[in-house]
Order: sequence, then structure tokens, then C-alpha cells
Amino acid sequence: MNWNELDFYPVMGEALTESNTLKMDFSPSNKALASIELSNTQSFHDYVFQELAKENKKYGIGGYFEHRAIYQRSEVFSTQESDFRNIHLGVDIWAESGTPVFTPFEGEVYSLQDNQGFGDYGATFIIKHIINGQPLYSLYGHLMRTDLTLWKVGDQVKPGDLLCHIGPFPENGDWPPHLHFQLMWDMLGNFGDFPGVCSQREIEKFRTVCPDPNLMIRCPLI
Repeated sequence: MNWNELDFYPVMGEALTESNTLKMDFSPSNKALASIELSNTQSFHDYVFQELAKENKKYGIGGYFEHRAIYQRSEVFSTQESDFRNIHLGVDIWAESGTPVFTPFEGEVYSLQDNQGFGDYGATFIIKHIINGQPLYSLYGHLMRTDLTLWKVGDQVKPGDLLCHIGPFPENGDWPPHLHFQLMWDMLGNFGDFPGVCSQREIEKFRTVCPDPNLMIRCPLI
């Protein structure tokens, strides 16, 4: 598939460029994270938005297949096999709560669900697209809970439709406000939810299932 032949509407309503977006690092190589109480969402929030303000940026971005140091904040990322999940499968776009999110490509509302719990997705949309005859699903996590009333399963969406909004904590899974945007070729039997993080031993499996979201976002920083 030649993704460059496809047109996508900007997920945030505008292109994410070097002028308005900061690439953010939540890997263990970012030593600043060691001084932040990540389990305290307000402290985590203050760090994220102080970084954006310092660089005079509206958005922060990053995360596809990033090895992250921030998931020890929640037991959501532990597994029964004690095989900790810390490889991020989507792209995060950090922005103020209430920031609108738009449909990048025509599709159908596949599921709407509130995945409650500390460190989970909160309100979550999944849209089913057909691209070159092949199903592709896009996931939008950490949304405003009231967005769940905007659409119903089976609704058709068009590029540029106002889909949802970035949600506030704690209703967004208790995270600093951001959009978790992820693509999946296969739902693997899931409905309403899909893993956004995997363990080291699952990398090859999920690299096949979850293509790079920047194929749609097209941000030059990632």
C-alpha cells in the first residue's frame, strides 16, 4: 500500500508541525522523569504542560513503539505472567482538555466504551475504515466522557467530522490530557478496547497488527 496516495484530514484539525508541536520523550533516557511523582496526576500534568509552555507549543507528540518509563504508575500495565507492558503501540498527542479531535478518513463507528480505571483509556472510540479494500481500525483514547453521547455504533463518519474531544483527568483514565491515537489491522477479538501497550516479548506480534499512526498524522517530528 502506498500511504502517500491517500489523503487524511488532520486529526487535530491542523497540521502538527515544528512550529506548534514539541516531540516529547517518556522513555527511561529522559532523566527528568525520575524527579516527578508520576502516580500523582497533577504533578505529571504540570510537567507535561510546563514543557509545552517553555517551548511555546500547543501540542506534544510521541510514543510509537517507545519503551516507556511511565507505566509503573498503574497496575493496568502488569500481566499475570509478571511480564510488564511498557512498549507504547500508539501515538500520544498532548494538548489541553477540551481540544477537538477530527475524523481523518471516512469510516463507521465500530465501538464506544468508557474504559474506567486508573491508567486506563477512559472514554474510547474505535472507527472502522476500509482502505484499499482492507479493514483498518483507528482508536481514540482518553476522551471526554460526554463524547460517548455524540455518536452511536454504526454511524458513518466523514473526513473532517468533529469526532470527540481530549478529556480531563480523572475521567480520562487519570492522565494528563492527551489523545491516544492508534491503528490496528485486526481487532484480535476485542470490542470497545484494545491494548495500547505491549511487553517486550510481544513486540513483533503487535508491530504487524499496529501500523505507525504517523502514516495518517504525518508529523515531521516523529
